[in-house]
Amino acid sequence: MANRNTNPKVDAFLSRAESWKAEFEALRSIALECDVTEDLKWGVPCYTFENSNVVLIHGFKAYCAMLFVQGALLKDSKGILIQQTENSQSARQIRFTSLAEITGMKPVIKDYIQEAIAVQKAGLKVNFKTTKEFSIPEEFQVKLDTVPNVKTAFEALTPGRQRAYLLHFSSAKQSATRKARIEKSMPKILEGKGLDD
Repeated sequence: MANRNTNPKVDAFLSRAESWKAEFEALRSIALECDVTEDLKWGVPCYTFENSNVVLIHGFKAYCAMLFVQGALLKDSKGILIQQTENSQSARQIRFTSLAEITGMKPVIKDYIQEAIAVQKAGLKVNFKTTKEFSIPEEFQVKLDTVPNVKTAFEALTPGRQRAYLLHFSSAKQSATRKARIEKSMPKILEGKGLDD
């Protein structure tokens, strides 16, 4: 693609792509027709407007997608945005399973990117749930109530780290699994580290 707006890091990403390569290239071409800057973030093509992330391109086993960072704020006039997981508060995806699907939706995709840019220009932000709005699993609440230094350490963590732990603990279906996750996480919490630190 001979386009002055391309980023060599994304060129390298595409050259290594084993699946969805043609689809990634088509999505890239569509994104670059909009007023965005191309970069590679989190190992995938990312398109920004005035240094704010607008849309990512990524692939999975069954589909590839454009992920709109603040997709929850888009009108979704075509009803095509998908919330990737129940815990995704802001991001929304448009999923694709073929190059023909992307080609047929090009005008719609461009409209959604333009709307996402307008959201950035307007300075709109998603109102995220606060940490207090997340439920604390009973097994972890027992730890917080009975081990004061765990409560102190957990409360000293950033809100994002607190939410990551709560989601990790809560996602286990069985109490024994929740307890095991909590026990395994205790050293990191006490060291002031996040789940993925």
